[in-house]
Amino acid sequence: MQKVKIPVTLDPVRAAQKRSSYDGVVPLKNLSRLSEQLLDTSGEVTVRIDCDIDEQKLVVLSGEAHCDVQVSCERCQQPMNLSLHCQFAFTPVRSDNTALDHIPERYDVVVPDEHGEVNLQQMVEDELILTLPMYPVHDESFCSAPDQLNSFGVVIDEPEKPNPFAVLQELKKK
Repeated sequence: MQKVKIPVTLDPVRAAQKRSSYDGVVPLKNLSRLSEQLLDTSGEVTVRIDCDIDEQKLVVLSGEAHCDVQVSCERCQQPMNLSLHCQFAFTPVRSDNTALDHIPERYDVVVPDEHGEVNLQQMVEDELILTLPMYPVHDESFCSAPDQLNSFGVVIDEPEKPNPFAVLQELKKK
């Protein structure tokens, strides 16, 4: 199967009227914000996007994205592989639209640009960034971090101090 690049921008209304589907790839190097967090940007993101109109007559862009990336383990600073997978459903809404209250919770909102188009690559990039773990770490059994990094110091027993309210206790007994 030939890998087709996903378009950068798309008119969601026209695509939904045609019931368009896009199945292709986006090079990781094109996703600059995601690439900043990766060790290697040579891969591709596999993307599927379906454009449709739902029961409420809302334009819907739904689909999924999948990619394998390499990030740095926060514990041992060694490379680690992650498999990112996300599913999404967007509905375009103008920024001046007051119908935001009537959009179902299952849809995220995307604001089209001045030409009525949405940036598909930016939508996919946003979703993949949200699936990245905040602090990626290897499983402890596979992590090469020294055991000393997992301890936070030695707790020293403090000498027992007299209770400052002991005097009040004695007065209460009298």
